[in-house]
Amino acid sequence: MHAPWFLTVRSMCFGFLLCLSFSCLSYTQAQTPIYQGSYCQNSTQESLTTAYQTNLERILSWMSSDAATSKGYNYTSIGNSSTVYGLYNCRGNVVGYFCQFCVSNAAREVRQHCPNRVSATVMYDFCILRYSNENFFGKILTYPTWHAVGTKNIYNKEETKKGEDFMRGLIRKATVETNKLYYMDGFNLSFTQERYGFVQCSRDLTNGGCRECLEAMLAEVPKFYEQKLGWSIWSGTCMIKYDDYMFYLPETDKDGVNKRSKILIISFSVMGSITLLCLGVYFFWNRRRDGIRLSSFHKIQTEETLNTDLPIIPLITVLQSTDNFSEASKLGEGGFGSVYKGILPDGRQIAVKRLSKFSGQGSEEFNNEVMSIAKLQHRNLVRLFGCCLEENEKILVYEYMPNASLYFHLFDDEKRKQLDWKLRLRIINGIARGLLYLHEDSRLRVIHRDLKASNVLLDHDMNPKISDFGLARAFEIGQNQGNTKRVMGT
Repeated sequence: MHAPWFLTVRSMCFGFLLCLSFSCLSYTQAQTPIYQGSYCQNSTQESLTTAYQTNLERILSWMSSDAATSKGYNYTSIGNSSTVYGLYNCRGNVVGYFCQFCVSNAAREVRQHCPNRVSATVMYDFCILRYSNENFFGKILTYPTWHAVGTKNIYNKEETKKGEDFMRGLIRKATVETNKLYYMDGFNLSFTQERYGFVQCSRDLTNGGCRECLEAMLAEVPKFYEQKLGWSIWSGTCMIKYDDYMFYLPETDKDGVNKRSKILIISFSVMGSITLLCLGVYFFWNRRRDGIRLSSFHKIQTEETLNTDLPIIPLITVLQSTDNFSEASKLGEGGFGSVYKGILPDGRQIAVKRLSKFSGQGSEEFNNEVMSIAKLQHRNLVRLFGCCLEENEKILVYEYMPNASLYFHLFDDEKRKQLDWKLRLRIINGIARGLLYLHEDSRLRVIHRDLKASNVLLDHDMNPKISDFGLARAFEIGQNQGNTKRVMGT
């Protein structure tokens, strides 16, 4: 007697999920952080006492687990006698799982790089780990230093000067303007060339100590790399890096897609599809009431729900990416509420729009923007990554536009000088293409109703993207006119 078809499907589902789980696990385990260097402060090996080895094991274990829930760094000491002092520090845009993955790997391998040493420092591409039998917290370490240099040369002294000034600006932002002890950004060297920089200190340092360490690293540049494009210098307590590509994002392939994310997304998409199939069989088998919606498993319980395909981003991810909506992350404020700059765990830069409880644009405008832009895809429309509706928050997460708004460039005396007529015409054409798409070519015929310079954002290449669809209105198919009962726009 053959088994019922749904039992066969259930068995197949289980097999698929088991195999896929192991394949995902194998892939994840295969991705190890890239080792950069180590410093074993005592040049000779020595026999560690049993008490010290025990405390060392405890502190390495603590760092591996603590990194999953911290803000990317922490330090402590363990043991009243044979005390071990330990610290880990992840790159400023790396938190949660990504930080823990790097720290755990460093804790596992540190004694291979520095065997039988009471003090050691190991550096990886995303994190640094240190331990010692002496209290080093808050102390600057500018020696030894590690260096890496690219193969491209700089033949223009003006570019060298601009690069150094840019890096000094990043140091100022990291230690004076934001007090975050790290900062990353880019600038347009010309209309076709971009440069990117990153500075970071171990976050047990003071602002003054961080600045001293970073300036010491920057002072090394003229000695070795003044004519080189692409270099990095780091010590046990700080690092600086400069290049012509956005190196602080995860490794990408030739199409600019994160390789690791692409494989994981595909894997989990397949796993999600199979899971839904299995759930369908399960509910059919148990004869649950008709019409149950499997998508409810993915909804976050909120005061309102949206009927949209837009991804839901957890509030904890938004808080981590914006440093809990800190003032240092704030980009500006509008009728909707405040806008913050953030960095997702995968390295993507984002602009987070948070609805103010006192905003004149309430739930209706929020829902309108989500429903409108979620269905629109065009190179001249700002991209909406997702939304968040947890704990009475209404949050929209967009791609980050590094060159701010057109308004900022039109009405700033220095920025306006960069807008030659060739660039102005390109911006005008881009806005027109975006409008044409909204009016004629999109799935919905959308009238923006609030188009102004401050709602036109500019990307790295000064390409315009229309934003803020809170007041937009969708027309029916075939409709070519309509009336409104209230004034729209500014």
